[in-house]
Amino acid sequence: MAEGKYEPVLIDLTPDGLYIKWQDGYESILPHRYLRGNCGCAQCVDEITHIRKVGISDVAGNIIVEEFMEIGRYAIGILFSDLHETGIYPYKMLRDLTTRLED
Repeated sequence: MAEGKYEPVLIDLTPDGLYIKWQDGYESILPHRYLRGNCGCAQCVDEITHIRKVGISDVAGNIIVEEFMEIGRYAIGILFSDLHETGIYPYKMLRDLTTRLED
């Protein structure tokens, strides 16, 4: 896949989740709970075993993304309504999450 495919041209919050318009024209919405349940930080995924400790079923149904910020030119950090904010979401991961959501 072309590298540009993983570069968003627009990221915005919606009531349904995180809206992303990708450089290749593709548009996606990643639901709030889905994003929180797929966090890859050390609190959510064991650093040694890589076993997920917090998954979608562990996340409250009413969780929302409060805000996000760009991290360099490759990722975003997300603050969730449960005050979780340690995860880094690389653009490639966000695109992969979109693909998995649609399968």
